[in-house]
Amino acid sequence: MTSELLDQALVEEATKKSGLVWVAGPGSPARALWHVWHEGAACVVGDGPGEQPLPSLADGATAEVTVRSKDKGGRLVAWTARVVELAAGSEAWQAAVDELKGKRLNAPDAETMPERWARECRVLRLEPTGATAPLPDGSLAEAPLPTPATTREPVPAGLPRLLWKRRKR
Repeated sequence: MTSELLDQALVEEATKKSGLVWVAGPGSPARALWHVWHEGAACVVGDGPGEQPLPSLADGATAEVTVRSKDKGGRLVAWTARVVELAAGSEAWQAAVDELKGKRLNAPDAETMPERWARECRVLRLEPTGATAPLPDGSLAEAPLPTPATTREPVPAGLPRLLWKRRKR
């Protein structure tokens, strides 16, 4: 009984303090998702335009959640979750959205975001089942998932001259 309470406390505290959790649904690789901890579960929003993808996270499915340390980025705890999709407009949905909208960074439509989420997105609760997984010995590093996003562009023609001038000073 004490071990279960300690596991529950570890899951809650670690997940509350972490900015991201890694979530792997059935048959899909783990993906980093931003979340909020609300009423005993991690709440996420996504699957809409401009929002994070939530692949293979369906209502009633299970997911593996890995929580990382906010300061060092290392794995703290891994736990099993039951996925619950909240019905748009319900009381539970509204409470979760109120928490989520405060954490959503760089929203293009901050004022109308809840209405857009109700129309185009899914809000999910990842409820801990009480089972924590032992941390693996290895790193479990994998290649990044394919994405159209890029940060690498050609260097502007004048940049080397600017950098060289700064070094001479």
